[in-house]
Parts: sequence; structure tokens; C-alpha cells
Amino acid sequence: MPTTVADQLVRGLVDAGVQRIYGIVGDSLNPVVDAVRRTGGSAKGGIDWIHVRHEEAAAFAASADAQTTGTLAVCAGSCGPGNLHLINGLYDAHRSGAPVLAIASHIPSSEIGSGYFQETHPDRLFGECSLYNEFVSTADQAPRVFRAAINASITGGGVSVVTLPGDIAELSASGTMDPIAVPSTPVVTPPAADIQKLADAINNAEKVAIFAGYGVKGAHDEVVAFADTIGAPVGHSLRGKEFIQYDNPYDVGMTGLLGYGAAHAGIHDADLLILLGTDFPYQQFLPEDVTTAQIDIDPTKLGRRTSVQYPIHGDVLATLNALQPLVTRKTDRRYVEKWVDKHNDLMGKTIGAYTRNAEKLVPIHPEYAASVLDDLAADDAVFTTDTGMCNVWTARYINPTGRRAFVASMLHGSMANALPHAIGAQFANPGRQVVSISGDGGFSMLLSELLTVAMYKLPVKIVLFDNSTLGMVKAEMLVDGLPDFGVDVPQVDYTGIAAAAGIHAQRVEQPGDIRSALETAFAVDGPALVQLITDPMALSVPPTITGEQIKGFALAMSKVVLNGGVGEAVRMAKSNLRNVPRP
Repeated sequence: MPTTVADQLVRGLVDAGVQRIYGIVGDSLNPVVDAVRRTGGSAKGGIDWIHVRHEEAAAFAASADAQTTGTLAVCAGSCGPGNLHLINGLYDAHRSGAPVLAIASHIPSSEIGSGYFQETHPDRLFGECSLYNEFVSTADQAPRVFRAAINASITGGGVSVVTLPGDIAELSASGTMDPIAVPSTPVVTPPAADIQKLADAINNAEKVAIFAGYGVKGAHDEVVAFADTIGAPVGHSLRGKEFIQYDNPYDVGMTGLLGYGAAHAGIHDADLLILLGTDFPYQQFLPEDVTTAQIDIDPTKLGRRTSVQYPIHGDVLATLNALQPLVTRKTDRRYVEKWVDKHNDLMGKTIGAYTRNAEKLVPIHPEYAASVLDDLAADDAVFTTDTGMCNVWTARYINPTGRRAFVASMLHGSMANALPHAIGAQFANPGRQVVSISGDGGFSMLLSELLTVAMYKLPVKIVLFDNSTLGMVKAEMLVDGLPDFGVDVPQVDYTGIAAAAGIHAQRVEQPGDIRSALETAFAVDGPALVQLITDPMALSVPPTITGEQIKGFALAMSKVVLNGGVGEAVRMAKSNLRNVPRP
């Protein structure tokens, strides 16, 4: 039987299948850390303590660990500043639906409310980024809180936070923790009447389009078969890309700022748009005058982004299985063929424009570098991607295979996520290739985690797209009619920093050297970094450019020129004309 409250917590985590806790040791957390030590580590059926350099990275790592395994992951921080550092990564984990438990240790319980050294109130501060958040004040209460927190994260898909004062953690355990009872995932099937109404709408519509999100996970074949029956082009969100783009003859790409291909135009041309398992937040990219159906397992998401005439509460797979027999196969294929052909044409003319004949263009076109990475990465690689322009290159050029996994801060949109995500993904998937697609802005923010990678000799491959600027922010400023300001930073020799930490590193300035540099990095038995010096003028151009965006960009360019930046304006125009959709 556990001897202390800390032992009780750690034993409960072991029983829940936890093998790692990411964090930094210290003061009020020490009783928990010592309880972890006494388990003997995962090799002996216990838990490993993974020492990171910043607690924010601990939360990101736990998030990726949980997302790539589907099992509970844990992070921890000491009192005050220690556990406060967790909060950004926990927001990311919670919004991503990752089952993560955070241990927030606390000051001595007798000092709470006295303005004590490092005093905060974690039980208040973590409320918005958790689905369960509780303070442990007695040994008698502890086992029920621990059990509830573990159960909430596993069954609810999100973050739980346990606030545990160090003196309470040292108390003798009281009572026992009952085993965690984890039910099977329920199947939510809509009422027959709702299914019939949607089937009738589909049968009566001449042109039906599908826009798919994360909710199509596990339903790839059914979605493709359904699209074939109703003659629908299939667009997708960034989160849906992994689960629907591959082996899909009806794929027409993405819409939104990261978008490409014919998705935007295709869904606007429909008579009926079906949103499948997506809570796509950018309503300006969704049609306002198209009849819309939405299928989602979470009823609170129905109709909150756009007007929905057919709200369907159910999971995608069960709903499609019920819907498929009720719809009539559309024999007129002109609509779906039009947009699939348009998509293929755009992929060749626009998306492919900057990957052809790019072997000699300097600075490196980031699009070309991403296409080479896509060719060389493993068929089952795990890609972690920094927020910003790296998300654009990943969305457009790194292709899913049905076996590859993608982890990014897609809903929280945090910088600095890729490297710590890669740490968690690699610990959780020791036999898989893990590639961190990092931008120099995000990479430099949590640069210290290079030491974590080196310390554990994790075979993470860091592909650093270094344009020495915050590219997405630059694009946002220009679209808003503002000259870019405060986004450029001096060039840094990140290969020198990595090499000093004992990591294989190579700097690449010539596009012809990209392939050999990546091949060498992938062959290294351990961590490796490839620093690609890319074109700082290469920005994201959405698939549909509005008059306001053109006006804003032109206004910003005029301000740049008037301020003596004519050379910069010309370079930017040359770098991005290749991205403008062609007729």
C-alpha cells in the first residue's frame, strides 16, 4: 500500500498506464519526484522522470505524447512560477483534446492566503484550460481527487489539473484509490428523422460539396465512398488533412489562410455544403449563401461558425453508415469532375510553380525545401510543426499517407511548439521517425530544449526553416495595409549552437544541397539539425484574394517604397508572384 499521498498519486498514474512525467524538479514538488524515483522507472514497471529545461515544454511534450498514443500523459511543475510555466502548453493540450494530467505543486498549506513566497492560486489560474481542476487539502480527500482527475482526462479528452501542496504530498496516505473505470467510446447516431431530412436534401441538390475536419478520423474510407456516391468534391481543414487527404480521388485541398487548391471555390459553388466533423473557425472563408448541413459529435459546435439548415448531432462514421443507404447515386459527375480537375490544374500551375526549376534559386524557396522533405521523410513519420509560415509549407507540401502523423498547435496557435512536441512524440514513439518542422522564431523561443534532445540522445530530426523574420506576422501586417515592422531579426548560427550541444548539424544555403543534407540527418543515429536559409520574402497567399487584401497589400507596399524600401518591395513582389493563383 502507498505510504504517502505522493506515492498514492504516482501509483494511480502507473495503474493508468503512465510511463513518463515531463517536468522540472523542485521544492514543493520533491515528494512527488521522489515517489517517481522509487518506482524504478518504466523499465521496471514504474515511471520515468523526463527532465526538460522549461515547464512550458513539459506541457507541450505531454500534449504530443498523448496525441500520438491516445493515452494519458503527465507533466508537472513546482509551486508558483514552476507550474505557471505549464499554462501555455496546457492550453494547447486542452484545445487539442489531448488527455493530459498536470501536477501543480503548491506552497505549504498553512501559508496559503498569507502572501507567502511564490504564492499563487493554481486552482483558479488553470480553470480555463482544463476540464477538471481541483485542490487537494487533506489526505482523506486525495485519492478521490486523483482518481477523478485521471478519469476526466482519459474519458473527456482534455486537461486535468491537480494542485497539491508539498506538505500534503508528504502525509501518510489515507484510504485507497479504486481502479480507474474507463468505458468504451460510445457511438452517437442521429435520430432517423434527421438522417432522412439530410438524405432528402442531398438527393434534391444538384451540387453537393464536403468540407471535412478532425472528426473524420477513423472514417476515411466511408467519407470517400460517400463522396463517390453523391459526386462531391472534398475539401478539408488543417486538422482534417491527416485523415482524409490521402488516397482520396475527390480531394480539392484546403481553404483558409493556409489554403490551396480548389476547396474554397468548390464549396462556394455548391447547392449544399456538408461540414463533416469540423469546427473551422474562419467564417470569412465559408459561404454565406449556400445551404449547409453540419455533422458533429459535439452539439455545441453546430451552427456556431455559419448558418446551418441541417444540424446533425452524431459521430461522422455512424452518421455516414446510416445516411449512405438513403442517398441516390448522382450520375451527373460534371460538378465533382470540374473541381477535381481545377484542383489538379492549380496544384500544377500554382502550388507546383515554386518547386519546379528551384534547385538553383537563392535564397532557398521554402516551398521547394518542404517538397524535398516530403519526398525523403519516412512513410510513417511524425511531423511536428511550428505555428506560422511552417504551418503553410506543411499544409501544402507534406503529404499524409495514412500512416504519417501531424502534431501542431492548430487551435491554440502558439509559437515554439514544434521542438517540445517532437520531444514528447519521440519518447512516446521510439521506433518512429520524428521530424520537427521549426521556424527560427518559434525555435529560438524554447531553444533550451535542444539540451533536452541532446541529454536523452533523442533521434529527433529538426528541419529549421530560417528566414530571420516572423513571416506570418509580416503577411498579416501587409494585408492590413501596414508596412512590416519589428518582424526581422539578425541571422543566427543555430548549427553552431546545436553542435556545441553535441548534435549533428548542417547549414544549407544552396537548394541543391537540401537533399543530401536531409539524407545525412535522417541517417544519423541520434538527434540532427538542418538549418535551411530560406527566402524571407516568401509569404502565404490564400487561395482566394479579396479586394480588401489587395488594397491592403498595395497600401503597405506604397508605404514601404515611400520610406525608402523600394528594393524590399521589388524583392517581395518577385518572391510572391509565383504564389498568386493563376486563371
